Amino acid sequence: MGAPPGGSPDITPPKLIATRPESTSILPDFQGNIEFQFDEIVSEGSSPNEGLGTGDLERLIILSPSAKPPIVTWKRDRITVHPKEGWRPNTVYRVELLPGIVDLRRNRDSTGTVLTFTTGAPLPTLKLSGQAVDWVGHKSGRGAVIEATLLSDSLIYRSLADSSGKFSLGPLPAGPYLVSASIDQNRNLRRDLREAFDTARVGGDSAAAVPALWIYPHDTVGPRIQTITVNDTLAVTLTFNQPLDPYQLVDSIGVRLLLLPDSTPVGVGSLLGKATDDSLAARKRASADSTKAAADTTARAADTTPVGKKRPPPREPAAENAE
Repeated sequence: MGAPPGGSPDITPPKLIATRPESTSILPDFQGNIEFQFDEIVSEGSSPNEGLGTGDLERLIILSPSAKPPIVTWKRDRITVHPKEGWRPNTVYRVELLPGIVDLRRNRDSTGTVLTFTTGAPLPTLKLSGQAVDWVGHKSGRGAVIEATLLSDSLIYRSLADSSGKFSLGPLPAGPYLVSASIDQNRNLRRDLREAFDTARVGGDSAAAVPALWIYPHDTVGPRIQTITVNDTLAVTLTFNQPLDPYQLVDSIGVRLLLLPDSTPVGVGSLLGKATDDSLAARKRASADSTKAAADTTARAADTTPVGKKRPPPREPAAENAE
């Protein structure tokens, strides 16, 4: 027996109806699987889940703290998760199911969920929140990998930033953390050596605000001048091969400008970042336009000639009487 054919098409995404175990549980000596159960059969995806972190379902699971991709198994309307190295005792675990689960009709779930439990450790209370910014791309750190390393035992908890670069990670064990944000170029949900990142150190017991994380490439070579563009007779633009620190102040005294062919020293009026220089130039233009408009208004107010009547020509100066 089955449902009769016909009817309206199914446009409802799969709905998560249960998680096992329940979130915020304390389970000493836990050895089972984490299970997400849905109200219908979900798709396994086109890429197989072989424990390499490249399968479609494996890309939707973040299990931490764990140094390896988890073992993710598809069971029709359920997804089970297990760490390769097994469950550690007295540890707080965080399992995040990212948005992206689809059913057999390609209806996509856009919510996701987080399951937190412990294998004997006290329930966590700390929550970390902040924002990541892609400094080089001049945009928010959308989808950036967030890693919070507990400094007392080097456990790493992971999550992803949302579309605006904001993130919230918790509850976590209390203590000092080193929080990093990185651009996940290979989509392995981890920060690799050559990926751009930024870090900040925070700590607390209940809540901690992470300073803004400005993601940029890290290397040991300083910036170099790449191009010099002449804007006009009074200004040039220097372009460097790397982004510069926006808070760094460079004094114009540190620049030598020589006039060829005699190498005559020329004074430098200012040395500013492009954004600051453009802002000052726009302000000067606005001030000049305002002054010109005020002068035109004053001139029109002083002109009392009736409308439609020509202004009389200026009188010639009287000639001196000749003797």
